[in-house]
Amino acid sequence: MTDRVCVGAIGGAFGVKGQVRLKSFTAHPEDIATYAPLETEDGSMEFSVQIEGAITNGLAARLSGISTKEQADALRGIRLFVPRTRLPALPDDEFYHTDLIGLDVVDTGGTALGRVKAVLNHGAGDLLEIHGPGLKATVLLPFTQQAVPTVDLAAGRIVADPPEGLF
Repeated sequence: MTDRVCVGAIGGAFGVKGQVRLKSFTAHPEDIATYAPLETEDGSMEFSVQIEGAITNGLAARLSGISTKEQADALRGIRLFVPRTRLPALPDDEFYHTDLIGLDVVDTGGTALGRVKAVLNHGAGDLLEIHGPGLKATVLLPFTQQAVPTVDLAAGRIVADPPEGLF
């Protein structure tokens, strides 16, 4: 687990007065402002955030120190981070996506299945995208209690009981 977590990304300018198109990776998109100040990955810039409204695929927002369209466009693609200590503690059966990415996945017999490449959600629940040697393509494993009975962050692994024929 890292000491900083990516909570959003800047999609570029929104309008001509310095607003940005902000992609929020928080459970409730508007909550991204409550974790401010947000900082760039290299820590060279820090922003307070004022949400101005929801837009297609994100939020319209104002970032401190950004007042022109050109400044906002220059930030396109920048990912925004906060220290893990600013995030709320989670119940035992919930995890931050960033903590799952990179974990080894084994079946209930201990056979290696691969490693978590990404956590996806297309509206019907989370899916673990698993890749590894011996797999021709990535496999999408439902992130449910039935399919993933054990997540052991300390050991860096997930024990999976995948549906028949998935692997």
